[in-house]
Amino acid sequence: MTTPKSDKVELLVPAGNFEKLEIAIHYGADAVYLGGKDFSLRNFSGNFRLEEIKQAVVYAHDRGIKVYVTVNIYARSAELPFIGEYMEKLGALGPDGVIVADPGILMTARELIPHIPLHLSTQANSTNYKTVEFWEQMGVRRVNMARELSLIEIKSISEQARIEIEAFVHGAMCIAYSGRCLLSSFMANRHSNRGMCAHPCRWKYALVEELRAGEYMPITEDDRGTYIFNSKDLCMIEHIPAMIDAGVSALKIEGRMKGINYLATVVRVYREAIDRYYQDPMDYAVQPEWLVELNRIDRRGFCSGFYFDDPQQTAPDFDFKMGTDIHRFIGKILPMDDDGHTLMEVRNKCRVGDRVEILSPRQASRKTIIRNMRDDEGNPIQFAQPNTRVYPDLGLNTKPNDLIRKIISVAGKKENGVLS
Repeated sequence: MTTPKSDKVELLVPAGNFEKLEIAIHYGADAVYLGGKDFSLRNFSGNFRLEEIKQAVVYAHDRGIKVYVTVNIYARSAELPFIGEYMEKLGALGPDGVIVADPGILMTARELIPHIPLHLSTQANSTNYKTVEFWEQMGVRRVNMARELSLIEIKSISEQARIEIEAFVHGAMCIAYSGRCLLSSFMANRHSNRGMCAHPCRWKYALVEELRAGEYMPITEDDRGTYIFNSKDLCMIEHIPAMIDAGVSALKIEGRMKGINYLATVVRVYREAIDRYYQDPMDYAVQPEWLVELNRIDRRGFCSGFYFDDPQQTAPDFDFKMGTDIHRFIGKILPMDDDGHTLMEVRNKCRVGDRVEILSPRQASRKTIIRNMRDDEGNPIQFAQPNTRVYPDLGLNTKPNDLIRKIISVAGKKENGVLS
């Protein structure tokens, strides 16, 4: 079996803002990647000002976690002086790596921040070992491989490469070749390779025949509409041993624009799966509860992408089974008050008597009931609305950044008269 270039494969997790950074680290990330307010391919996530990047680096390093900063746009000539200034400021903050795609930006980084390792984005479309060798000669320490490669191809590249190989393990997939799409530019005047993609591939479409104006004919449809270009999400939870065997050093989760419930769920599952693999590589097996958890979050079906050299190959889209609980994210645990009481930031309406589940890292979810609640001033309340803070009596210990989910139904039965 091929040994990854590091002792243990790295779980690399997106952090779209500081809250997501905290959640990513709480639920088991080995490293996080984040973007500044400019020069990143996710301009519509919260992102970080320079002083926030400094805080993020300190926060992560205090917990033994690495931070990589994305500067992966394809720049225009007029932007290069500003990118140079940004690089110099970024280099002083001490991130563990800068992720680039544009050769011009790479050259600027080499000149101005030679002490910061450079990682190459999947946008650079690296598809063979000679390309990886070229980027190594240019000073790159790690390459995120092109999404269209199979694991056999990645393994061949890894065996000949002297730098680290990174690959995506979970998340949304772009329909365009290595993410180089012009749809957003044409349809919304928002340039996808400059961090402003409007995701037109996920819009609803129908076919109209020239002489039948107003008659919309769906192509392929589900209960949410028609999506001509929409690919399924990548999910490689079943194939972690194969990815490690292929020589992948870092497993990357997509999703800087996803919410904290999505992030916590995915990171928690993959953390447990990776740890389970290293505990007993020969007997690694996907646990049913992992699939249940991954199917509780927003998704467009799951597939294994191109990793098995068949674009049509898809992993089963596991549906909820009888007896599976349906959940709604209702809140995040905050640091306790001075008297040691549990404090929760409410994100969705909840009430006394709700059956809930506590999502904590590195342990099974724990079910309980909200026994009573007090508002921020200590007054007893029966309901809590979003964007408020309450003191819930859960009867179980919690830690800051644990998430609380309401159990809406069990085995198809309505809970509290609601099924949604």
